[in-house]
Amino acid sequence: MESELRSKIEFALDTIRPYLEADGGNVRIVELTDDMVLRIEMMGSCGSCPMSSMTLKAGVEDAIKRAIPEITKVEAINLTVA
Repeated sequence: MESELRSKIEFALDTIRPYLEADGGNVRIVELTDDMVLRIEMMGSCGSCPMSSMTLKAGVEDAIKRAIPEITKVEAINLTVA
């Protein structure tokens, strides 16, 4: 992943991290695929929270796509589907 793009992603994640951290969670970049799918890991309480899929879509993915529109999808590698 090119460093400028990674910096943009980290900046976008930093806008929502305080909300995740307030609930004991965080998020980490795992990879950005060639077809512009960002894979992340939900950490701390976000990894096991039943609301994490909603947090991923409404919070994380929204913030990323607003900042970097060329990213087509954001998916968490460690969320279990309820």
